Amino acid sequence: MDSCKAALMSALLQHHNGAASFKATTKQHRRPISWSLLCGIMLFCLGLISLFTGHVASDLEYYSQRLMKRSFYPRLAGDRNEPIDIWKSKYAKYYYGCSERGPKSIPVVREQASNGYLLIAASGGLNQQRTGITDAVVVARILNATLVVPELDHQSFWKDDSDFANIFDVNWFISYLAKDVPIVKRVPDKVMRSMEKPPYTMRVPRKSEPDYYLDQVLPILLRRRVLQLTKFDYRLSSGLDEELQKLRCRANYHSLRFTKPIRVLGQNIVMKMRTMAKQYIAVHLRFEPDMLAFSGCYFGGGDKERTELAEIRKRWATLPDLSADDERKRGKCPLTPYEVGLMLRGLGFSNDTYLYVASGEIYGGEETLRPLRELFPNYYTKEMLAGEELKPFLSFSSRLAAIDYMVCDESDVFIANNNGNMAKILSGRRRYMGHKRTIRPNAKKLSALFMDRKRMDWETFSKKVKYFQRGFMGEPDEMRPGRGEFHEYPYSCICEKPFYDEKKRKTGENNSTESNHPFVSESRRVKI
Repeated sequence: MDSCKAALMSALLQHHNGAASFKATTKQHRRPISWSLLCGIMLFCLGLISLFTGHVASDLEYYSQRLMKRSFYPRLAGDRNEPIDIWKSKYAKYYYGCSERGPKSIPVVREQASNGYLLIAASGGLNQQRTGITDAVVVARILNATLVVPELDHQSFWKDDSDFANIFDVNWFISYLAKDVPIVKRVPDKVMRSMEKPPYTMRVPRKSEPDYYLDQVLPILLRRRVLQLTKFDYRLSSGLDEELQKLRCRANYHSLRFTKPIRVLGQNIVMKMRTMAKQYIAVHLRFEPDMLAFSGCYFGGGDKERTELAEIRKRWATLPDLSADDERKRGKCPLTPYEVGLMLRGLGFSNDTYLYVASGEIYGGEETLRPLRELFPNYYTKEMLAGEELKPFLSFSSRLAAIDYMVCDESDVFIANNNGNMAKILSGRRRYMGHKRTIRPNAKKLSALFMDRKRMDWETFSKKVKYFQRGFMGEPDEMRPGRGEFHEYPYSCICEKPFYDEKKRKTGENNSTESNHPFVSESRRVKI
């Protein structure tokens, strides 16, 4: 404590001496003590105290954050203090998805006049492959190539031998994008017969810029006429010009329609959820053994857990050794099902809320799920709701994932418990479709809070959960150009409706200005 007092006295003396010197000159002005300096000293002192008492610094972190945010975001301060509607953003109605072709967009090239045929081999699970298919459409446009319906991955961890036509409506895919890219189901026989060599195969670097495709890929395509790109996932830069980004959105959110059997079963499950409850939450738990092993985190299962997950982790030879404690502090660990339930109850969802849980095999089985089911007894999965209807899909992990995708997409609230492909893809889609409430746990802050849970009453815990989750609730102001992957934050495809203040409209006041809208930038823009 003496060191804390000394640090505080030093800061005050420095400020006092500085003030004295400022009085001696008219060219300088008095400046207050920096909030960041004081908060830093307070945190340092609490850290010293923690060494002796063992208490976690969640309280001071909570209050220091409030001071900092008031200082840095004065324009939003009032709104940050008002209660959040946990079911729907009050500002969602001011935004909508917009991905129409621009008036200056270049007409599509015909198949016969294209630069060649582009074969794509997507990789990974359903949603990872979805990113590859979406980007393949854009790459074909960049190269002025004819796209051959992409091949799906049959060799990965999921071991699903489904083809494109088993999951997506291939005719819809081709016709919807007909004005953007020529697409065929296979390379014409006469083209294949005329080739002296088999199609050239190559793998492009991850997140390659359009210039890379024009400089390195196009010459090969022109020379060989048919070119195959392998392991095609995240092989195109996230930052593209607006027209190409809009094409990404048309491909992802409109052209990739599931086959009729998947759509029918998915809608039947949604109808059953709607029959039981007016509103429901969909939770993507992602607490399968492979996910936990890949994360490098520890979830309290002792030596048995460490041994089992370490063995699974050997599948990825290139993964580095990680500190489980460090990963949790960095917010890289998914929440356990129980922690997800605590977060939802802390946010204000009551125990009669209906939950749809999208997940594969949960590590630890029913014992792991029991605490979540006690917090939310109205707990359902596709297996519970579909029954015999699910049997034709059971051997195909990607088709099962497609059903979960549909039910999660239709939910009132979606909880993404990790930052994987399904979480990113669905979060982006829900933003595009009207900023439907999408919650991502602030794992970095919540992990410390969960550790300190028994040292505080429920009211205090709930208050902190609500505060730490601000900025992780899927609000429109979370969209910023260049933030994260475009598939998760499709900022070029989100437009803003004119803002009308409802209270002023009812009282007849002039509301032509939009300065009261907390999410409108200082310089008015149509797009976010």
